[in-house]
Amino acid sequence: MANIKRHIEFDLEFKKNPYRGKYIVLEGTEGCGKTTQVEKLKEYFESKGQVVVTTREPRREGLIGDMVHQILRGDLKMNPVAFQYLFSADRMLNHVDVVEPALEEGKIVISDRSFWSAVVYGVLDKEQEYNMENVDRLLVTQSVLSFYHQFIVPDYTFYLRVPLDVSLERLKNERKQAKEIYESEKKIKRIINGYDELFHEFKDVITELDGTKSIEEVSEEIISEIKL
Repeated sequence: MANIKRHIEFDLEFKKNPYRGKYIVLEGTEGCGKTTQVEKLKEYFESKGQVVVTTREPRREGLIGDMVHQILRGDLKMNPVAFQYLFSADRMLNHVDVVEPALEEGKIVISDRSFWSAVVYGVLDKEQEYNMENVDRLLVTQSVLSFYHQFIVPDYTFYLRVPLDVSLERLKNERKQAKEIYESEKKIKRIINGYDELFHEFKDVITELDGTKSIEEVSEEIISEIKL
């Protein structure tokens, strides 16, 4: 039976935030300081009288969130590409249950990761599955994004960049339990490269910051970029 091929070419238009609230996202590899900045930003905006909702992707609660973290810890095995679809299901529930209702009510939503992570981690997992060469990464990225264009693109996305040695050192100091499946030196290196490529491709909507600066310096830089 002959192979069936079809050339498909299209542009993706991301869904813009139609609500009164603001959607702020922190992205980056493990140990870049995302979680810390989420809390710092929450404190800052609440001090200014804003109502703030914080979230993370993947979530740690619910049936799917619990399963995701079992896989991340290595307690449960799953095909890496199938795992990305599990991430997608959890992300959809988070948007329906948390993100969109809060934005509609005029609240500030601050998230530790968003659909942008699916590009970086999705490419990583698909390359493992298909052993693809670097020249094919953009095609894989587009296939990931074609699913995620239904989500609201954040009003502000900040990529906290840290080099490999800093990420590994911070993880060593922070982790009290076993490493998660994406926390090997080889994978973190590829994740950093993935985020660098993502920033290069979407620098008009993603702001890169030096994650090696002090917590206060990074917070100030983020706040200076946000217009309410």
